[in-house]
Formats: sequence, C-alpha cells, structure tokens
Amino acid sequence: MPKKIMVVDDSRIVQLQLQKILSGTEYEVIACCQSGEDALEQYGKVNPDLVTMDILMPGMDGLETARMILKEDPKARVLMVSSLAYDDTINEAHKIGAKGFVYKPFEREQVLASLQQAFAEP
Repeated sequence: MPKKIMVVDDSRIVQLQLQKILSGTEYEVIACCQSGEDALEQYGKVNPDLVTMDILMPGMDGLETARMILKEDPKARVLMVSSLAYDDTINEAHKIGAKGFVYKPFEREQVLASLQQAFAEP
C-alpha cells in the first residue's frame, strides 16, 4: 500500500514536479494545497502519512503551518521543502519537529532519499 503524501506549496509547478517524481514509487500524492490555511483544513480530511511543506507562502508560512499540524498531531511527519537554506530556518524546522529538509531546486534522488529518511525516523 503506498504511503500517502500531502504536498503544500504555493507553486503549481512544484506540486506537479513532486507528483511526477513520486509517480510509480511507493509514495502517492493524495492532496495538493497552495497555502498553510488550506493545508490545515485538508490535513484531517486526507490523513496523510507525510506532508511536504514549503516555507515561503502567502498568508501563513510553512513553519507556522507545520507547528500547528504537529501540535494537533504530534505523530505527523513533515518534510520542509524550500530554497531558503539558512541555518536558522533549518534549525527552526528541526526544533518544531520537521523530519528533514529538501532544498529547491530538487532532484528525484534527493526527494526520495529524504522521504525514506523521514519514514525511517520514529
């Protein structure tokens, strides 16, 4: 049974890239959200195994959205995806409980390795 992934990114191009990368793998994109607010609304409905979360989005940013998802569901798996590779951003993501960080622009192997690592953590 494939692992269910919810993609949260305000870029439709990134959503499509992730869907293409995950096509034919053990992962299945079950929902795409373009904002943090949408992600919070969809999370409980689709019950994903993991959320890929962009950081910079209009409205609620990805760090705040991840914080709220993890507060609601401490067992949630969140993988941050961003072109912001600053140490303080990465440290903040880990502090709130993110399982990893994927840098944009990303490559297939990088995404799959990050997902595998996120699922390997308890």
